[in-house]
Amino acid sequence: MTQKQNNSVPDVIARFLKVNGVEYVFALCGGHIMPIWMTLDKYGITIIDVRDERAAVFMAHAYSEFSGKIGVAMVTAGPGVTNAMTGIANASISRANVMIISGTPPVFQENKGALQDVNHVEFVKPLTRYCRTIREAALIPAELDRAIAHCYGHLSEPGPVYLDFPTNVLRDSVPDNLVLSEFFQPFEKTISFPDPSRIKQAANHLSDAKRILVITGRGSKGCGQELINFLDKYQALYLDTGESRGLVPDSHSSVVSSVRASVMENSDLIVTIGRKLDFQLAFGSPAIFNDTKFIRISDSAHETRDNRKGIVEIVGDPKECLNQLVKCGGKKKNTDTNWMNDSREKHIARASSYKIKMSEAPSGSDGLMHPNRILSSLNKFLPKDNIVIADGGDFLSFARIGLDATKYLDPGSLGCLGIGSPFGVGAYLASPNSFVVVVTGDGSFGFSAMEIDTIVRHKIPLLIIVANNGSWAIEVKDQQKNHGKVVGTKLQFSNYAKMASAFGLHNERIEDPEDLDQAIEHAVHNRPALLDILVTPEAVSADAKSGLAWVPDYQPLATWNEKEINFRKNIETKY
Repeated sequence: MTQKQNNSVPDVIARFLKVNGVEYVFALCGGHIMPIWMTLDKYGITIIDVRDERAAVFMAHAYSEFSGKIGVAMVTAGPGVTNAMTGIANASISRANVMIISGTPPVFQENKGALQDVNHVEFVKPLTRYCRTIREAALIPAELDRAIAHCYGHLSEPGPVYLDFPTNVLRDSVPDNLVLSEFFQPFEKTISFPDPSRIKQAANHLSDAKRILVITGRGSKGCGQELINFLDKYQALYLDTGESRGLVPDSHSSVVSSVRASVMENSDLIVTIGRKLDFQLAFGSPAIFNDTKFIRISDSAHETRDNRKGIVEIVGDPKECLNQLVKCGGKKKNTDTNWMNDSREKHIARASSYKIKMSEAPSGSDGLMHPNRILSSLNKFLPKDNIVIADGGDFLSFARIGLDATKYLDPGSLGCLGIGSPFGVGAYLASPNSFVVVVTGDGSFGFSAMEIDTIVRHKIPLLIIVANNGSWAIEVKDQQKNHGKVVGTKLQFSNYAKMASAFGLHNERIEDPEDLDQAIEHAVHNRPALLDILVTPEAVSADAKSGLAWVPDYQPLATWNEKEINFRKNIETKY
């Protein structure tokens, strides 16, 4: 006789996650979620228990980014949820496929002053695509299904979803006749096919344009070969962003990332693929992009209409859109090959020159090394299949340009510091055959420093490099330049190597750049490892030079802001 299936609420939740490919849940325990916690273990779902709830969401975020699956974080009620909110906000801005699960006091104790009695939904809802407290066990299968659909963007823009359960509901069971098999099939992402008429319109514009520039983002992941085919057919130049690093190899003739500003300004048609025109792309402003026209392509309508409308806007699966655009249209007519060749040559020359300058970057007057010396040495040891997690402000600015990352993830548009170690954990578990390195400033490392305990306990072989300049460097430069004194932005040159030693990581503190190669080589072979490297606070990053810290009125960068001001003045003069 077949044994009757257990339809307790925790069992139903665990089975749903298991059938949808969930292998890990990133979590911090608490009484309000303990029934789910123990049941996940019963179903063979590994719990990665963390030291702070924000880190749990960060880990789920990175896991989702590199696995293509949903990342699941589980936090307890009250402060568990409030601690997690920064991670949820970051996942929301990044459109990451994250599910957050929590608990609440029993229904009978609601609004009576119970332990951790907070209406989570009221303040989590603005950060999520779907947000519910489920007070009736019979609703759970349908609610789980609806939540995962929202998470993948089938019913809204993709992004985090949130569900919580009163503890008395977690002690209940779902009626057998409502545990329908249709809710326990792997969720299948629907491929949305683009409008053929819009494909044809776009192909015509692409065939006629002389200087095409393609910029990719979140929505282009998994489209590497299709993107290369598109670039080749339409003879377009290419810029990735932090959301899409590694889709096109640097050796491809379309890659021109070292002359980003020039090609953005001089193209006559820009194609965005799954990418918002946010502050990193000057909001698509005509002051920066001149008379450029846009074609906007995304699987989410939200990414086709922000800030600049396209002459053609195509909503559909990016891979399918690219395939159809390659098939459609005739031979390219009017390519400005001089512009393409010149841009590529300048990119190669500038990138090569920068590599040399990195390796020769002089120390500061304090005798401490330049951050670029770290990156130059690290590049020697990065294998082909690598994932770089970059965290911080100043050091991230150097790393974003200087590291040879195959795949890459940083805080994104929210600028959320402290993602380094947690993102590294999620990235490794999603891609265990990849070499994962976390490069972080000392300030940003401090936000999630306790997660090195999580790394050791769960045997996550990360290499963590802390560039220790004893300051919040971008803010220090801003204060020195614009305010004439430094207030509250200096840190100690703390010994993070000793901290790592206390938790059981291989560690070394380095002051001399001549010791870098040997230290990195030893760390690579003894992961998890942390290198605490003293660098001069006198080094000035691109972001520190740009005016990012003082937040100009119209654009994030001083040069763009000046162009925007002049553009607006010209319009006023004209009329």
